[in-house]
Amino acid sequence: MALDRHLRIDSQEGISFVRNIHLDSMEEDVLYHLALSNKSHDLKEIFGDVKFVCFGGSPSRMEKFAYYMVDQLKFKLTPGQTLYNISKGSDRYVLYKMGPIISVSHGMGIPSLSILIHEILKLLQHAGCDPSEVVFFRLGTSGGLGLDAGTVVISEAAVDGILRSYMEIPTLGLIIQHPAKLDEALNKELLQISEEIGCKSELGKTMCTYDFYEGQARLDGAFCDYTEEDKLAFLKRAHERGVRNIEMESLCFAAMTHRAGVKSAVLCVTLLDRLNGDQINTPHDIMEEWQARPQRIVAAYIKKKLGMQYKS
Repeated sequence: MALDRHLRIDSQEGISFVRNIHLDSMEEDVLYHLALSNKSHDLKEIFGDVKFVCFGGSPSRMEKFAYYMVDQLKFKLTPGQTLYNISKGSDRYVLYKMGPIISVSHGMGIPSLSILIHEILKLLQHAGCDPSEVVFFRLGTSGGLGLDAGTVVISEAAVDGILRSYMEIPTLGLIIQHPAKLDEALNKELLQISEEIGCKSELGKTMCTYDFYEGQARLDGAFCDYTEEDKLAFLKRAHERGVRNIEMESLCFAAMTHRAGVKSAVLCVTLLDRLNGDQINTPHDIMEEWQARPQRIVAAYIKKKLGMQYKS
């Protein structure tokens, strides 16, 4: 098989989270990185009611989000009771469940996220959830392009470091291209909710890179073979093509959820305007408030879907 051959794979219609005939013949499916299995755990009993899966890079941030949702949904924890990290048997991710919501960390970058999405999709399949009733969210941080720091970008599309809207995966000596698409109607609803709760947001394309430094045209890495003029020319070109922020996971998130037929959205707050610099030096308390903004929007969306009052 030629290494430079390209195949384009789009999503398939169906009622399954997975597209793998081999899973049916497996006696046991071990979700190794989540410390779960369809034999050792009753996945239907634990996860059968899941409607919302919220992903974020940091374990501590997703633990905080889990407790935030407990408060937002008015769940009562008895004195001494805490949320349980269901995946604590693995040191890769944390996973919390609050009613119909999963809060899970994905680490940094596409490789870590892709492993997690594979296992979350299989978990939901084993749990008997309905793909048409589940929504995935990525809540994160990013560098902005031409936006004030603290603005939440709701990704209308994800592109790679050379502005292509698909993720490439080398598979059996072939380069497979998976379109990275997000749900337009969901984005519009999230934008409307953000306006209603007073959270500054904007629709725009998100550029997803494979590293934090050279791939994002930074000048402060250990290596840099380009000038500041080169950097600004590239970032301005990306901005002219509709890119409003840069991070390291959206391409994978959009491609894999689209391939699975799952409705999804990416909401990332900007921590700085990359057209003005590379390093983040905002005070910690301000950063904490900014990082909570995507969570506030998604929490309001979930409460709305659950028939609760969501406007502050």
